[in-house]
Amino acid sequence: MRIERLRKAHGLRVQFVHFPLHPETPAEGRSLEQLHAGRGYDIPKMHAQMRARMAAEGLPYGERKMTYNSRLAQELGKWAETQPGGEAIHDALFRAYFVDARNIGDPQVLLEIAESVGLPRQEAKEALEERKFKAAVDEDWDKSRRYGVTGVPTFVIGNQGVVGAQPYEVLEQLVEQAK
Repeated sequence: MRIERLRKAHGLRVQFVHFPLHPETPAEGRSLEQLHAGRGYDIPKMHAQMRARMAAEGLPYGERKMTYNSRLAQELGKWAETQPGGEAIHDALFRAYFVDARNIGDPQVLLEIAESVGLPRQEAKEALEERKFKAAVDEDWDKSRRYGVTGVPTFVIGNQGVVGAQPYEVLEQLVEQAK
């Protein structure tokens, strides 16, 4: 994968900064048709393009029909980063959402995901119920706005960034320019 390859080749430290992508999405989610209504998107074509991008990276991609509010997943991710081995939550959340089409806004689903990567379920439950990482995600959202982030993924190194699923060479050039 591109990020892991960059991390090894250039000794990068990767930090996830969360972004409010469709924060108005209700807990039960919205269909992709509802999300893109009146905007002229061809959803099957979008799926095909995304599947091709993911395949080029050796990543799986499912056929999701819904979008879900990711706020609690972001808070869980922040908490997980404080736990030994917690970085694994990011790949597990990606898989749950983009491959298995699970509702990552559902606390029970999130607890299952946390447990699946070896994180303590009870501690994850407390972090979610008490919203222990709400302020940290709020800070990320503010940072995203200051950086002018408009979509995901966005890669930022130093004062420069690129938006979207970029080829490895574009990301490597971004790293080189930041040196």
